[in-house]
Amino acid sequence: MTTPTPLQTPFVLTSRDPRGVVTLTLDRPQSFNALSEGMLAALQAEFDAIAGDDSARLVIVAGAGKAFCAGHDLKQMRAAPSLGYYERLFAQCSRLMLAIQRLPVPVIARVQGIATAAGCQLVAACDLAVAASDARFAVSGVNYGLFCSTPSVALARNLLRKQAMEMLLTGDFISAEQARERGLVNRVAAPGQLDAEVEALVARIVTKPRTAIAMGKAQFYQQIEVGTEAAYAVAGAAMACNMMDEAALEGVQAFVEKRSPRWPG
Repeated sequence: MTTPTPLQTPFVLTSRDPRGVVTLTLDRPQSFNALSEGMLAALQAEFDAIAGDDSARLVIVAGAGKAFCAGHDLKQMRAAPSLGYYERLFAQCSRLMLAIQRLPVPVIARVQGIATAAGCQLVAACDLAVAASDARFAVSGVNYGLFCSTPSVALARNLLRKQAMEMLLTGDFISAEQARERGLVNRVAAPGQLDAEVEALVARIVTKPRTAIAMGKAQFYQQIEVGTEAAYAVAGAAMACNMMDEAALEGVQAFVEKRSPRWPG
């Protein structure tokens, strides 16, 4: 039996538990799970598959080794510089971030070590994030003459404007606790308790009806991009459709009858 070469090893390891919780583990620890073209393509393929899988309930994005994700693969980016190549690369990354937002199930980032540049963008693009207490976050491209413009899109939708600008302009790291205080992550746990903290959040979500989660996530991202009046129109239409779903009808009836709901399916 031959030993697989790095080219034969998948960029992303995929596992699923009986509840439909899918874990995608970025598996290039030697490069701190950099978002190379291969990594981006592998993640995109996984998210595309999950988007069409009605049995999937939630996704956890994790990183193997000491880091969550160190952003784009700078060595690969420098190997064959051209405007066309860079435009395609950043468009590929943007498609991935939008795929996370458009997925009908929640996506949780499980963060250890560092999450820098596009890796920090990946955390910000996920619906929720749980970080180890020794994790650190930065959008550090400016340190190398490259302002993190595409990461700024996700970052500015998580943090207050001046907090996001400070990170973008300085390239400095912030701690896990600072990331929680600023809204980049939801929860912080001791390194040995990171998986337990992620599971505590997962367990609270997977008991909810999938249809309600899918409708709610879609309208949430739609309404935050428009004005207040349009947002209420989007949300009202979503709630009306949600109310006609059998899960909502059962949930309300269970409330009326003072019993636990019996969710369809």
